[in-house]
Amino acid sequence: MADDGQARLSTEGGGDGGVGEPPAGSAAVLGGEALLALALLALALLAVYQLYARWGLRRGPGGAARQSPAAALPRMKRRDFTLEQLREFDGVRNPRILLAVNGKVFDVTKGSKFYGPEGPYGIFAGRDASRGLATFCLDKDALRDEYDDLSDLNAVQMESVREWEMQFKEKYDYVGRLLKPGEEPSEYTDEEDTKDHTKQE
Repeated sequence: MADDGQARLSTEGGGDGGVGEPPAGSAAVLGGEALLALALLALALLAVYQLYARWGLRRGPGGAARQSPAAALPRMKRRDFTLEQLREFDGVRNPRILLAVNGKVFDVTKGSKFYGPEGPYGIFAGRDASRGLATFCLDKDALRDEYDDLSDLNAVQMESVREWEMQFKEKYDYVGRLLKPGEEPSEYTDEEDTKDHTKQE
């Protein structure tokens, strides 16, 4: 029995540190390094997947860049909108995104990363954004469900609305007017529509 105890002590105690024996605790260190390497590999694969999902899927067959469905939309013909009609163009119910500023409706579809459902200004899609832009408010409180004549805004806020309107005119297609309650829509000719679109380009 004494021999059994002696043999057990020599194997459990890690031996005398002779050649060929790993130092005590080295298996735990090697296991930790392997886990760290696996974790880093998993993170690298996740990063590659994210890049592919973000950029690789934008390419079609043969490596050609794919257009988003919204970018493939034809130019919208000139027309006027009620608030109810404008709400349809929120990027969810309709891929086209429109918004109104100071009574004018703009097609902001090409700016969908800003005005689309996931964008920082997505709250304005399909709505009259005038009050929110004038007051720098991105809350639902800045949106009205009925026509907003902006008569309670002060001079500085109205100037801000006009500046936003000018920026939208420079960057996006003007589509038509936002109609007041009871106001009749204008009838636009194809000639007016074409003239305005070529003037903006």
